[in-house]
Amino acid sequence: MVVLGSIRAPSALVPLQKMIVSSSDNESLVLGRRRTIAFGYSVVVLASLLNLHIPNSNPPLLHSAFAQQQDELQQQEDRVAHLFQESSPSVVFIKDIELAKVPNRPEDRFMLTEDENAKVEGTGSGFIWDKFGHIVTNYHVVAKLATDRSGLQCCKVFLVDAGGNSLYREGKIIGFDPSYDLAVLKVDVEGYELKPATLGTSRELHVGQSCFAIGNPYGYENTLTTGVVSGLGREIPSPNGKAIRGAIQTDADINAGNSGGPLIDSYGHVIGVNTATFTRKGTGASSGVNFAIPIDTVVQYVPILIVYGTPFKDGF
Repeated sequence: MVVLGSIRAPSALVPLQKMIVSSSDNESLVLGRRRTIAFGYSVVVLASLLNLHIPNSNPPLLHSAFAQQQDELQQQEDRVAHLFQESSPSVVFIKDIELAKVPNRPEDRFMLTEDENAKVEGTGSGFIWDKFGHIVTNYHVVAKLATDRSGLQCCKVFLVDAGGNSLYREGKIIGFDPSYDLAVLKVDVEGYELKPATLGTSRELHVGQSCFAIGNPYGYENTLTTGVVSGLGREIPSPNGKAIRGAIQTDADINAGNSGGPLIDSYGHVIGVNTATFTRKGTGASSGVNFAIPIDTVVQYVPILIVYGTPFKDGF
């Protein structure tokens, strides 16, 4: 953009003053020249304001600035796309299934189909904890399986291996802790190499930084939503009525089916487990006030659940 302060008056203005003083007989001629010069100067100013090209003028900077902005936006989009491509293989899709009858043989449970003998009662998300097939999710996603005594509840986990091959397995519950809304499933992945999620820390988060939620809202697999960390140190209720302290608040959409999935930072590191949302009355849709369990809390308790199982106080 041309700076108006840099426009100089034509050099003909100086001799014009001398002409006016030196000759009254040429007053009409001088007046005509003055109008011509003034008109020419006005054209220069108007053209500058409209960013029109004028021969011998400075090239406009607007196009260059616009191109630079476009490049920055493209780079930002590419980073987010790459972030999703790198992180999504570590996210799993969980289906909570109720069987119509107990299978005659335990191995028949592997053949889980949504037909007249099985129905999906709910869906959720989770992420791969380690290469041994441990899956972290919310307790409320698998609560029916955790409390089942009939043998009719089971869990179907859809995932991909490190090579991008899709597979599904029955998820067996290893441990759960309702006080923190956490549960650990185990799937048999013998012969497959998994890509565990990269864990970060919630200790150094700050309000305003970007974050991303990956999950399966309403059954739509591998959905990415974006937002920022809206607040820290929040307190939300757990499934057993106790308080989960230190929760992360975000405006990245978290809807039904997102529960148990990872909240990640700009580096692809898991900073929380998506857990809860305030919904708009009568719609069930996210209101933009969503919460995740901080990863530092998850790291503290998940290894205990893997090694020791469910705490005695939370057993049923």
